[in-house]
Order: sequence, then structure tokens, then C-alpha cells
Amino acid sequence: MSVITTKQCACKWVLRHQHKLKQVARACSLKVKEAFGFEEFRTYEQYDSEYSFRYQDLTTKLADPTQLRTKPEVSELKFGQIFTDHMLKVFYHKQLGGWQKPVIIPFENISLHPAAKVLHYAVELFEGLKSYRGVDGKVRIFRPDLNMQRMNLSAQRAGLPTFDGVEMIKCINRLIQVDQEWVPHSEGSSLYIRPTLIGIDGTLGVAQSESALLFTILCPVGNYFASGSDSVSLLADPSYTRAWPGGCGDRKMGSNYGPTIRVQTTASSKGRQQVLWLYGPDHQVTEVGTMNIFVFYIDENGDKVLATPPLNGLILPGVTRNSILQMTTEWKEFRIEERMFTMADIIKLLRTERLLEMFGSGTACIVSPISSIEYLGDLLHIPTIEHTNPLYKRIRDELFAIQYGHIEHPWAQVIE
Repeated sequence: MSVITTKQCACKWVLRHQHKLKQVARACSLKVKEAFGFEEFRTYEQYDSEYSFRYQDLTTKLADPTQLRTKPEVSELKFGQIFTDHMLKVFYHKQLGGWQKPVIIPFENISLHPAAKVLHYAVELFEGLKSYRGVDGKVRIFRPDLNMQRMNLSAQRAGLPTFDGVEMIKCINRLIQVDQEWVPHSEGSSLYIRPTLIGIDGTLGVAQSESALLFTILCPVGNYFASGSDSVSLLADPSYTRAWPGGCGDRKMGSNYGPTIRVQTTASSKGRQQVLWLYGPDHQVTEVGTMNIFVFYIDENGDKVLATPPLNGLILPGVTRNSILQMTTEWKEFRIEERMFTMADIIKLLRTERLLEMFGSGTACIVSPISSIEYLGDLLHIPTIEHTNPLYKRIRDELFAIQYGHIEHPWAQVIE
């Protein structure tokens, strides 16, 4: 055999086994650092491509002038219908060592293999957060660390690769900087941020994804509810269930939302804006539409209580939910409870005139008061918006003040 033929065979072998060679080299490097006690060993995993991509590797390709989109008037903004000029993409390929380098590129369509796991088995997840243009002109992003924590939990549940949330936040902030003129110059409007992670393996078979795509798109948004109504009416139908014990209702996956569309259509046909999701034979109250739910009431001792269902596997750990609980706990003006309550509890509070307010909370709507609930043929009137100084409005105003920079607060991080 000639020298040239031997070299060609050797090259083919190296290319075929390069991912294994990388893994061996990485393992040897870790063992050497551990044996000699190198200080950098403690942070090595943080920058291992199998574990995460890095912001310092981010590259940006700006859109050509011909690719730039016309920015709409704030009054024309509808949720999730208009997108900015750029997007963030990061590929993951296990055979290539893990996470690849992140890139910001002009907004584009995604090309997928017809057998991609996301298309067949709903191997995907997403997040939703917002950035705001403050009264001082600065752009702020609201509590992205909680979104990244939740996104990684969803990734673990879906068998998708996790990543360093801090690195992802830096990449998202850079994307917002590039498209900063898309952040509306209006209070009440914001820039919605949608990070998404999907399995893209081009092979059929229900198995963990070895290739994935993490991407983020942005869209300016106005009022979440197209009608602009300040309160919502709900349909509570116990024949439909959103989540169940042992499921993934506490993770932000598309598979949780697709099956709710038909029920939402039923609610709309009855003149109701959202669905109040119930669970179990005792009709436990869980969530409202895509929001967490809060009940403000007076207990049998005459004390005011703000309650929301506990994170028991049925409830999405909402960022706004978390913020409301922290904020109202610091006020120390009424008792805070995380407990399950049923429709029978709601009806009893109504009949005894102890139910003060009910409202939903979420990134898209922030805080949405509830005015009525259709339940088993009856329309229950909820007096949420009838108070002179309702609690829901105070909470919403406080969150708005933080998000739009009226109040300097660590929850709203300025994007320099």
C-alpha cells in the first residue's frame, strides 16, 4: 500500500472518529487538572462546549438595508405578529462536541429535516420574557435569570441539552442591543423575547435528541388581549384538564399549549375570554388560560389573604407569580398563602361576601383581573374591578413602575 493511500485512510478514520477523540482529550484534560489541583479546573466545566456555549464566541451578521423591516405604529401592535430584523441561533451536535458558537443573523426561516424530532414527537420548549424602554430612555429586561432557570428545567424534562443561563442572557442582551430601536417608545408596550429549544435530529424513533437548535426571536407587543378589555370572563369546564400529576404541566413546553386551543375556541364561542383550568373530582382551581391565578379574600377570622395554588407539579412556576409573592410578602399587609382551593371554596366565599378579587398573572398580560366565571351552567360574578383601590391594580402599577424605570430595582436589569 502506498504512503498516500495510507495517509488517506488515516484521515478518513480521524474524521469518522473525531468526536470520540475530542471526548477522550477532554476527559484526559479534566483528569490532569484534577490531579494537579489547578485552580482553573473549578471553572472548566462552565466553558466546556458539551455543557454550554459562550457569549465571548458570539458573532453578529447585520441585516442588509434591503432586509430591514418597517416598524409599525404602537397602536397597531398585536401580540406575536410582527418580528424584528435579527435573531439568535445556537446549534448543538453531540457528535461535534456539544454546543457550537452562537450567532446573531438577519431574521430568517428555519430549515428542518422532515424527520426532525420536534415535528414528530414535540421535542421542544420555549420561554417568554420582556424588555422595556424606561422613562429615562434606557432599555431594561425583567428577571431573565428566572426564565433561564425554568428553561433548563424544561430542557431536562424534554431530554434536550442544558446550557449556562448567564451566557444565554448575555447573548439575548446583545440581540436586544442590535434591535434596540424595536423596543417601543411607549409605556404599556414592550419587546417580547421568545427563546426556543427544539430537537432537530433527522431520525425517526422516540429517543433523546443528539442535535438541537436554540434560537431567540423578538417581537414588539402592545396589549395582550386584542379587545383591550381590562377584565376577563372565564369558562370553567371540569371535563377538560390542562395538567396532571407526573406530567409536564409545570414545564414550558409547546405540548402543554396545543391541546388547549380547542377549549379556548369553545370559551370564545360562549363569550368568555379565557379558560379556568380545573383538576380532579373536587374541581381544584389550577391556572387561567396561560396565566397563574390569585385569589384575594377574607378568611373566617376576618383577615385578608392572598392565595395562589402551590407548585405541586400542576402549576407553571411563573416569573410574574414569583414577583407578586415576593412583593406582597414584603408589604406585610395581609397573609400570603400557597394552597390549593376548589370551585366549592370560591362559591362559598362568594355566598358569604368574602371574595374580594381574582386575577391572573403572566409575562404577556402582567396582571389581568377576572370579572366572571361560567361554571356548570351558572355565571359567577367576581367583584374584582368594583373596588375603589383594588389590589390587582396596585400590584400591576408596582410592577409597571419597576419595568419602566420609575423605580430602580434589581429585577429590571439595564441593557447597556
